[in-house]
Amino acid sequence: MPDTPLTSATMPATASIQAIHDLLAAAAAEDGFSGAVHIAQGAEPLLDAGYGVTSRRWHAPVTTATRFDIASITKLFTAVAVLQQVEAGRLDLDAPITDAIDLSGTTIAPTVTLRHLLTHTSGIGDDADEEAGESYEALWLDRPCHTVTTTADFLPQFAHKPANFAPGEGCRYCNVGYVLAGLALEAATGTPYRDHVREHVFARAGMHSSGFFDMRDAVPDVAEGWDPVRDDDGAITGWRSNIFCYPPIGSPDGGAHATARDLVRFLDAVRGGELLGPEMTAAFLTPQVTHHESEGRTVRYGFGLEFVVLPDGSVRSYSKDGINAGASAILRHYPASGVTVALVTSSEAGAWAPFRRIDALLDGG
Repeated sequence: MPDTPLTSATMPATASIQAIHDLLAAAAAEDGFSGAVHIAQGAEPLLDAGYGVTSRRWHAPVTTATRFDIASITKLFTAVAVLQQVEAGRLDLDAPITDAIDLSGTTIAPTVTLRHLLTHTSGIGDDADEEAGESYEALWLDRPCHTVTTTADFLPQFAHKPANFAPGEGCRYCNVGYVLAGLALEAATGTPYRDHVREHVFARAGMHSSGFFDMRDAVPDVAEGWDPVRDDDGAITGWRSNIFCYPPIGSPDGGAHATARDLVRFLDAVRGGELLGPEMTAAFLTPQVTHHESEGRTVRYGFGLEFVVLPDGSVRSYSKDGINAGASAILRHYPASGVTVALVTSSEAGAWAPFRRIDALLDGG
């Protein structure tokens, strides 16, 4: 999916980039934002900066080298790693997932395929159904989060839940579809998920700062997740750590750590054909299924990416975001201008208000 050739008309105004910096700096000064941003147009960086603090305990400043929990953006790495195995002939997008992993005794339909899982069309019951407003954090009230560290550890949380619809007959965001895709990846490669992604996605993309870092380990340049505690009037009275809100280390559906710069580098590597062959690169950058329509635009899902399609059929942007307690992030590309932006933060609500303004500025608003 090639971008429009760059011209002076598609270049973001310097004033817009300055406005984004001023917006984030002001939010950080008011203690409302801790995070980092990287904006690039092609190979040219337009803004690369950190704001706020990496820890509410120690108040170390965020820098461009700070790694943040990127939550569900991790799904993009899983999708690419799976598609690499499809290219290699070790996995089949349209074969039953039970050809790759044993799901006997579960409620997961034998007709579910990797294509269904990667495009959120499997219909399987999620461990925490975001579209139904269920809380992921609530999963850990009865099960210690530190006991879930391997991909297979997640299975008891969803493998016996009823399906929402038959495979291919709907589209509903489903985290655990990517857990199953991760299990298929492990079966095909004989390698633990995190080790495989480090070698075949991060290293190949030049994402030298990215990784899966355990909350229990002392790792430098990794931001801690904190969310504000508010009184009845909405005033912040303190901050709460996210250490008991989800497993301590990332999995196929979320929890990798990356700098904002590395996220842009990842999408550049995909778009440049560095991680997948031509056919799979095109498929990854192409909308696959319709999720919903809103305000005259259609939101379509691909193999991890989410596309906003305009009435004339053009793609306004494609992106992936992530949210969890103590983490929110978004990676978005604008084909018309060739601009890519990554915003990573260390609170659940930190990314959204700033990014709405960033999105408007980059889109000419």
